[in-house]
Amino acid sequence: MSTTIIWTIVIIASLGLVLAVVLFLVAERFKVEEDPRIDIVEKTMPGANCGGCGFAGCRAFADAVVKAGNLDSAFCPVGGNETMKQVASILGVAVVEKAPSVAVVRCNGSCAVRPKINDYQGAQSCKVKAALYAGDTGCSFGCLGCGDCVAACQFGALKMNPETGLPEVDESLCTACGACVKACPKAIIEIRPKGPRGMREFVSCVNKDKGPSARKACANACIGCGICVKTCTHGAIVLENNVAWIDPAKCKLCRECEAMCPTGAIHGINFPKPLDKEAVKGRVQERQKKAREAEAAAKVAVEKKED
Repeated sequence: MSTTIIWTIVIIASLGLVLAVVLFLVAERFKVEEDPRIDIVEKTMPGANCGGCGFAGCRAFADAVVKAGNLDSAFCPVGGNETMKQVASILGVAVVEKAPSVAVVRCNGSCAVRPKINDYQGAQSCKVKAALYAGDTGCSFGCLGCGDCVAACQFGALKMNPETGLPEVDESLCTACGACVKACPKAIIEIRPKGPRGMREFVSCVNKDKGPSARKACANACIGCGICVKTCTHGAIVLENNVAWIDPAKCKLCRECEAMCPTGAIHGINFPKPLDKEAVKGRVQERQKKAREAEAAAKVAVEKKED
């Protein structure tokens, strides 16, 4: 019996040794050399693994930029420009600084202006609610109010306002990682440049219904009237699918569109002085009047010349 046990031990040990050698040779044959800079870049990253950069996490981001050898299409929104400068230094490449961005909630439909027509009793999840029906109100485009965006934010930058029923963004905590954008099934959250000194204009509505229907569902909705488009002298506003959108790259922050909007769908953020709507309206109307007079005079001149 003892001899059998000894031979069993010897055979198993020999087999283990042979397999270990085989595994070692295979590992050596197929091992992939990894650039040590990947580890260095990863340590430089904030470690949020939020996916805001477009990669699965900080490790995937580090691997991608090291292999690419440049930062042309890579940016870490959490670490921002300072982190990207460190990464550029490690890789020995140049990096272009980006203006800071922030999440904005493009829904102006508070409880006061968007009354409920349904009483939802299911799971408190925007994703679940959106899969079941249009929502509690007559607006099928607006915020569902369950706070999926709040739960998705790792930085505590979002909270639900119990009075309005809408999420609010804390700019001091927002990293523009985009997690809230992905979490919102209604696509009402947008990442926009913060703007000079934090000032910016945006249309707080995504309702694509025609004017009367949009206004019926929400008193603050964009009704697609196009007044803002006609008002803007910088070509910064476009009207598509019955809803306006302001191009932050073209907007000069004159606030004329905000003053002229008949429903208050356009919001100005962080301006040092309150908007004097009447004064701005008067200025815009006077300019438009002069433009019409000039156009009429030019038309008369052409007609006289033809006669």
